[in-house]
Formats: sequence, C-alpha cells, structure tokens
Amino acid sequence: MKKYNLITPEGTRDLLFDECKARRDIETKLMNLFKEEGYSEVITPFLEFYDSFNGFPQESMYKLTDSKGRLMVIRPDSTQPIIRLAETRLKDEPRPLKLCYNQPIYRANPKDAGRDDEIMQSGIEIIGGDIKKNDDDAVRLAAITLEKLAENSRFEIGNCSFFNILAEEAGLSEDEAEEIRPFVETKNYPELSKCVKGTLAELPKLFGGYEVFAEAEKLFKTNELKTALERLREVYCGLRDLGLKNKITVDLGLTNKRGYYTGILFNGYAAGYGKPVLSGGRYCINSTEGIGFAVNVSAVAALRGKA
Repeated sequence: MKKYNLITPEGTRDLLFDECKARRDIETKLMNLFKEEGYSEVITPFLEFYDSFNGFPQESMYKLTDSKGRLMVIRPDSTQPIIRLAETRLKDEPRPLKLCYNQPIYRANPKDAGRDDEIMQSGIEIIGGDIKKNDDDAVRLAAITLEKLAENSRFEIGNCSFFNILAEEAGLSEDEAEEIRPFVETKNYPELSKCVKGTLAELPKLFGGYEVFAEAEKLFKTNELKTALERLREVYCGLRDLGLKNKITVDLGLTNKRGYYTGILFNGYAAGYGKPVLSGGRYCINSTEGIGFAVNVSAVAALRGKA
C-alpha cells in the first residue's frame, strides 16, 4: 500500500482557487512595479550545482546528484545564481545591472518547525555601479514595495558592519564571532555579556528610533564606525522623507549569519506575520558587489487570505 500518495511533503502545500489568485495578483503587482523602475526580469534554473552556494549550511539545502554523479541542489536562494549570471552571460553588460525575478526557493527546515520549505519570492538585484546611489535606490524601492503590500507595516534598517568591525576590534576569530552572533541577533544580553565586554556587548541595546544615532555616537570611537553610522543616518533620513518616519526602526545589532553581507541590511514586517515579509541588504559574492531584496510572496498571499 502506498503511504504518501495522497499528501504533500512537509513544508509544502497545494494552493486552490482564491489562494492562487492572491499569489498571482501579488506577483503581477510586484513585477510590474520592478519593471516600471527599470529592472529586467531573469529566471535561473531550478537545479544548481552545490558549489554555487556559499553561506548556506548543507543541511538546509535539498540535494541530489545528476547523471554524472555531481552534487546538485534545488535552488535555496536567488541572489547567488543571479551573481553567476552577472559574472558569465551578462559580464559585458553596462553596470549597474538592474535585474528582477519571480521564482520559488527551497530550504529544508527542521521537522515540525512550522516553516515553509517552498517559498515563492519576487525581488531585485542591483549589481555593480555606484554603491551609495544603489543603496539609496534599493532601500527606497523596498520601502515603496512594502507600502504597496501591507497597510500596517514596519521597516527595519541596520548595517552588519557594526557587528563585524566591533568583533574584529574585540580580537574575536571568525568562529568566535559566529558563536556570539545569535546573542546579538536575539538581543540576549545576559549571554552576550558573558562572552564579550565593551561596545560590542552594548550593540543590541542600540535599537529604536532616531535617538539611536545619538546614543551610538557616544559609544563609537573609530572613524570606520562613525562613517558607517553617518551613512545609515542618511538612509534613515531618506526613508523619513518618503513619509515613513513613524514606521522606521533602527537596529544597530542587525546582522546576518550568511557571510556575504557587507553593509546596509533591512527588513520589512507586516501585521499578522512574525517574520520579515521583505528582506535585503548589500553583499559581496565572488568579489562582485551588489544590493538587493526579496519579498516572501507566499507569506503576503497568506496574509491576504486572512484579511
């Protein structure tokens, strides 16, 4: 007797009727917006070589082998395949490259984690070109996108440079920094203070509104930290000028365990969903600089269904 012929694998589900319409409506709205902003659509393969993905734990990827015995994965991320495109077929195109996509990713979550393994994403990448201008453009578009998706939303900004610089100043090895990173991310002050002292231990407390910049100025001593802080202030002011003052959260402890992020990080939240529905940041992959963000279309569609 077949045991699994009438159910879907954990982390996946069928969509019916109104659910399909909600997802397609969101995808269409996002792709139209991105194309109006000058982005060109690309689609990358469902299957990629395992070697294409840095920063992803192997246990989080679905793996298989091809006919030659080479290790493959089902795409867990869209950014790195798009970087591959930029470095190969699009290497002679003028920079910045402004690309958009609408495709699913697949991540193997722990059993009973309550998270989807199949996630439909729509997003953009800006590759090469002027860093400051591209950061401003990406953050502005992310904020506009979030406003179109959710009336009751919040936009969170930070910069992983703060953690990286302070960890280096504290003399932490890469492995030691990775051990304490979760304490910073979750604002676990008791555990963090057992491991480190000084400004690094204070980093998760630098969280809130515009007042965070004044608090950080008292703690940040080096020019590198001050420069990153001033740049983040400029990004904040740009968002404020869009009329989002009461929707912006500044989090100087915002960081990311994937090693390719190098600067600005941001997340968008919608009421009714406890995790970001939009996330992005500046990165460097294979020496290629870029910035981008992705929208969790699956989550937004689910929220629409609850409304």
